[in-house]
Amino acid sequence: MVRKKTNKLEKMVFVFGGEASDGGAHLKHLLGGKGANLAEMANLGLPVPPGFTITTEVCDAYYRAGKTLADALQGEVNAGLDHIAKITGMGFGNTENPLLVSVRSGSRASMPGMMDTILNLGLNDETVSGLVKLTGDPRFVFDSYRRFIQMYANVVLGIDHGVFEDLLESYKNLNAMSLDTELSAADWQAIVEQYKEAVLTELDKPFPQDVQQQLWGAIAAVFGSWQNSRAKTYRLLNNIPDSWGTAVNVQAMVFGNMGDSSATGVAFTRNPATGDKEIYGEYLINAQGEDVVSGIRTPQPITEAAAKMSRGDAISLETAMPETFVELAGMLEQLERHYRDVQDTEFTVQDGKLWMLQTRSGKRTVDAAITIAVDMAEEGIITKDEALLRVEPTALDQLLHPTLDESAVGKAIARGLPASPGAASGEVVFTANEAEAAKAKGRDVILVRTETSPEDIHGMHAAVGILTARGGMTSHAAVVARGMGRPCVSGAGMLRINEATGELNIGSDTFKVGDVITIDGSTGRVLLGRAKMRQSKMSGAFTTLMSWADARRRLKVRANADMPRDAKQAREFGAEGIGLCRTEHMFFDDDRIVAMREMICAEDEVGRRAALAKILPMQRDDFVELFETMSGLPVTIRLLDPPLHEFLPKSETELERVAEGLDVGLSRLTARVKELAEFNPMLGFRGCRLAIRYPEITEMQARAVFEAAGIAAQKTGEPVRAEVMLPLVAFRREFDVLANVIRKVGEEVAQERGHAVPYDIGTMVELPRACLVADRIAAGDDGAAFFSFGTNDLTQTTLGLSRDDAAPILQSYSDREIFASDPFISIDRDGVGALIELGTQKGRQEKPSLKIGICGEHGGDPASIAFCEEMGLDYVSCSPYRVPVARLAAAQATIRAEKPLEES
Repeated sequence: MVRKKTNKLEKMVFVFGGEASDGGAHLKHLLGGKGANLAEMANLGLPVPPGFTITTEVCDAYYRAGKTLADALQGEVNAGLDHIAKITGMGFGNTENPLLVSVRSGSRASMPGMMDTILNLGLNDETVSGLVKLTGDPRFVFDSYRRFIQMYANVVLGIDHGVFEDLLESYKNLNAMSLDTELSAADWQAIVEQYKEAVLTELDKPFPQDVQQQLWGAIAAVFGSWQNSRAKTYRLLNNIPDSWGTAVNVQAMVFGNMGDSSATGVAFTRNPATGDKEIYGEYLINAQGEDVVSGIRTPQPITEAAAKMSRGDAISLETAMPETFVELAGMLEQLERHYRDVQDTEFTVQDGKLWMLQTRSGKRTVDAAITIAVDMAEEGIITKDEALLRVEPTALDQLLHPTLDESAVGKAIARGLPASPGAASGEVVFTANEAEAAKAKGRDVILVRTETSPEDIHGMHAAVGILTARGGMTSHAAVVARGMGRPCVSGAGMLRINEATGELNIGSDTFKVGDVITIDGSTGRVLLGRAKMRQSKMSGAFTTLMSWADARRRLKVRANADMPRDAKQAREFGAEGIGLCRTEHMFFDDDRIVAMREMICAEDEVGRRAALAKILPMQRDDFVELFETMSGLPVTIRLLDPPLHEFLPKSETELERVAEGLDVGLSRLTARVKELAEFNPMLGFRGCRLAIRYPEITEMQARAVFEAAGIAAQKTGEPVRAEVMLPLVAFRREFDVLANVIRKVGEEVAQERGHAVPYDIGTMVELPRACLVADRIAAGDDGAAFFSFGTNDLTQTTLGLSRDDAAPILQSYSDREIFASDPFISIDRDGVGALIELGTQKGRQEKPSLKIGICGEHGGDPASIAFCEEMGLDYVSCSPYRVPVARLAAAQATIRAEKPLEES
């Protein structure tokens, strides 16, 4: 390995074990999780094989220097080897008493299996003879040597491990053997020779015999594995920064494969699947660690209780090695108490002596995470605040939706964006009407569309899942699916949909109406056929944790709910009101869309008012149900926002059908569709612009709100305060014109009913100009009473980026590190966030009592919720199924704001 001088690092190697450990858990950023915890266990007096850690700073320097290591590192590594030799009494490369080491990675975030490991390093043709004399067990020694050659050749020399697997299988077949345990010392010695010959054949040079060459090759390979494809993918999926790098841990080998008094295993301090307070894990007698996880042999349970629950012939560690079990149980309890979290440990028993090889915070299911957090708080191990910080808010999605049973996942046929969590299996349909008809017959369907529009709303509700070829994480399909709690995979660009022939093509596969597929909205996978599901469940511990979160958070959490069924679901999940009711979604049911189309096609105001009169009672009834469901909690109703053309048919067949139903000429309807068509409807004739042109729409909606509020208050006995929200306002005069219309209707309804209904008028802030002039929009008693930042559109208008067309742009921008995260998922703090901060400051300068929230999809994103806490907003509003996520994230934001340096 080439080494050269680089910028000098102060200390590159930290030793651990024996009586001298340089580091500890507090140096996780420098030593990685594995190295820091090895040092910490040694400091606690636990039996840890001695070793040393090369820091993450060296990894950073290695890449900055073009994958070369500093000359000065050699001296520190040699000193580390001397440290190990002094404690073990062995020598690295010593032919009589050889020291063998493992070389492992160790990032500050656990990345199990993502980077490379090499065991038994230090073996060569000379040291292997010394080890045979020392142990008297040639079978163990040559087994270890063949393992080392295979691992080193694969990780460092780049030879496919299949080359060695084939040689081993061929040898066993030729000698009528089926299990590795049948091979004798002579057999393993013969395999070693074949492995070395394979290396020579593959590389045209022999397997390295110089132990120093072996060590430096391994160190460079482990640093190099930080940038392998699986590690990069894992970091991307788990939001682990590339800049962290990995440490390298070099540690004296201990052997679990030295006979029946030796063993190796993995143990959790609590059950990582259920959270139960019990030792959980597996072990093998006479084995190395890789055997436990490789599947070559069937591991045994650690506890006798687990053995009795499994198969009849299982022999637990508790029974096989009772003294070792008692010692291990004591160490596990000590580690959990010390780290104040569930620990995932690795151990080896060498000739009756127990050694601890690793401890780290154990990965766990979300069910277990909640149970463990609550139990540990109630046991006094951690505080309630720490318990709240222990659960990842987005993981709660798994509790609220069915998920795939990963043990029975079928063939993946496509992949898109994970737009709405949960999983569903169903028959393929291509239109909303087909979906609705199938549901009426009791069939589960997946609605497959190139992209969805508001016109598909009934089909989306009827389907168990939605799959689209176009669109991003905040596309129409994604937003509506999340609100409904439907799984959705969007932007699956490999889909080719032909509605005319009723076919879906994915590569060489063709699917027709009725064929079954499965979508996983949590990962973006599309699978062939029907998959096995795990049903969601919420435990008593979940209720407890949520009660702690509610008591701790400052931000209120509302829901985006357009229909009464959405509002009921939101209340069940703990919503404290409705932050966004998109009234246009109420117009797409069959009986309503006709009246809406009549209004759009009307020749004059008289005709429009006649059609609106048909819509009024329908809208009023919906509002009554919303107000009743919220029972005195705030309800923010956004007046009609989308452009009118979205309510009109597009295909010629649909145009003919609608024209006949409306009793208008086809030419008249076609002309109206063309008249309303826009090149860029997102910035066109919509929102308050539509209401200013046709104030009678605003009059009807305001009347529906006020009449419904009065009826609901009378029925429930609870006061109702409606919040009427004007969309797309950029000028104070826009606000004033429409506010006057609303107030006039309010006065009329009050006179008719004999008493006034309390209400506020505010605006949805979704244009940069509205942020810049927020003080003018809020000024005075007749100004906006509340702001709700519509972050979906504010992000689009700030970045000049359509969310429906953003997927390929976002991918390339992410690859080039232009975007740290998708700005349609987490608020772009520097751009969109700066506008929100400015709008909040300006608005409250004029009106300190101004109520401010957000109602875009960002309202359910923990990072965006933390931003809202920092900005002092009053509430966030998100889809009903994200309400528990937002409640927990809001509590975490409050805790972190108060104790930024004390987070556990």
